[in-house]
Amino acid sequence: MKKEDCFYLGKIVRKYSFKGELLIKLDTDQPDLYENLDAMFINVRNTLIPFFIESSQLHKSDLLRVQFEDVINEADADSLIKSEVYLPLEFLPKLEGNKFYFHEVIGFTMNDKNYGEVGKIVAVNDSTAQALFEVENNGKEILIPMNDQFIVKVDRKNKTILVDTPEGLIDLYL
Repeated sequence: MKKEDCFYLGKIVRKYSFKGELLIKLDTDQPDLYENLDAMFINVRNTLIPFFIESSQLHKSDLLRVQFEDVINEADADSLIKSEVYLPLEFLPKLEGNKFYFHEVIGFTMNDKNYGEVGKIVAVNDSTAQALFEVENNGKEILIPMNDQFIVKVDRKNKTILVDTPEGLIDLYL
């Protein structure tokens, strides 16, 4: 399994018991969706390795307490602490309406209500205070804030996003 075929679920933060149980800090708004998994992929030295789950349960609000099949003692558990955990993309719940996953809109065409076709979405930059659409327009990069007030419609069928940006925002880049 390749990383690009998966999504980041969380990170193993610490041991829970001396029997190899681990706590995974989940990066999700819906932790209960991931309580009864059979397996998950753990990033071990930049390789995704499948680990089969013997038992799991939610611990507090966003922690998943997991017992993996082949992790039976503290030494095994210690070797996995701080490892990232992934699941295949098909495990993501389907979103509807104007909600979307960042990876899902890459390649969509962005249109603005006033400006017209802005260009192709080539990436989403979420390392800033506010996530930004990175849009390519004839070799130029346009950054559009990912703001709920700007997003009018996400059309998955036609792979387009309609936005209504403040006047002059797009012209700043061109």
